[in-house]
Amino acid sequence: MSAQAITVTVAYGSTKHTIAVTSQEDGKSPTVKDLSESLTQVTGVPSASQKLIFKGKSLKDMEQTLTSYGIKDGSKLMMIGKRNSPEEEAELKKLKDIEKSVEQTAKKLEKVDGELTGLKNGFLAKDLQADALGKLDHRVKVAAEQFMKILEQIDALSIPENFNDCRMKKRGLVKTVQDFLAQCDKMEACISDHLTKIQSKNLALAD
Repeated sequence: MSAQAITVTVAYGSTKHTIAVTSQEDGKSPTVKDLSESLTQVTGVPSASQKLIFKGKSLKDMEQTLTSYGIKDGSKLMMIGKRNSPEEEAELKKLKDIEKSVEQTAKKLEKVDGELTGLKNGFLAKDLQADALGKLDHRVKVAAEQFMKILEQIDALSIPENFNDCRMKKRGLVKTVQDFLAQCDKMEACISDHLTKIQSKNLALAD
């Protein structure tokens, strides 16, 4: 069964939003939570800051279906709530800027990964491999350093307890950077392993 949709009109301030609310789960009726999440996307008002009103009644239970409140296609609701405060928006902007640095460093790492794969597949003359690996190793170390600096930057941000969006974004960023650092470690180990193989082959040939 496909998800059921209910189209409603929500007045927020002087604007009206027509939203087709679908349930996250197939075959289930959309809930207040589904509507709230759709409204966050359209208005930028976090779920926690929204107050949804239908026929003078506040929709408090997020897990309740819209139909249980008597809401059907064409129903009109009202939302009260504030977008993130300018202070929180400023913190979010800092996090978004940091996110851009993470993406740029990740791209550099991706290039190294591609070159390393090519090298392992023998796309480079044997006598040039050791030198190339040394350069790749250096680039991985530089990327790892950049990721460490980014972690310090994220760590230095003191985000107030009530800035929920910021705190979630900060946690997500920390996890992403840690994953990339783990990737750097793996790549360094892989390069070092490959270098050892080349050196032992060269020694064998020298004998």
